[in-house]
Formats: sequence, C-alpha cells, structure tokens
Amino acid sequence: MNIVMWMLAGGILGWVGCAFLGFNEERGMVVSVIIGTAGGLFGGKLIAPMFTAAAAVPEAFSLSALLFAAAVAAAFVAVGNLVGKRWGV
Repeated sequence: MNIVMWMLAGGILGWVGCAFLGFNEERGMVVSVIIGTAGGLFGGKLIAPMFTAAAAVPEAFSLSALLFAAAVAAAFVAVGNLVGKRWGV
C-alpha cells in the first residue's frame, strides 16, 4: 500500500508541477507525471529507509516515508525541468 501512495504522491506532484508551475511544458503533462511517479518510488523505496527507522510492521503506513517520497519526487520534477531547459531533452 505504501508503494501505491508514494507513486500517487509523486504523480500528483508531477501534475502540479506541469499544470500550475509550468515545469516540463515542452514535453507534456504525461512525462511530468511519469517523472514524479519515478521520483516518488525512488524516494519512498530507497531514500526513506536511509533516514528513518524501520517500521515495526513492514506493511504499516509511514508518514515519514511519504514525505521523503514527495520531496524526492519534487526534486526529480525540478531537475527534469532544469535538464529540459538547459539541454532541450
């Protein structure tokens, strides 16, 4: 369940980044959502366990992991925007 929430949070941040902030406008909204989803998955699965304590129950909801997933997804969307503007990728 956590993985779905991380990906959903990342996708929402990708959508917000494209719709309201104008990130990745050249590539479109779908690419922004995919970048955000990948960032959410990366942040929740790989980054959060490095900085937070392990949950007593592995399947239990973890707010700190969700926050890390959202932060990394936002960073992925921002870096994707910078790379797109700098190199036109």
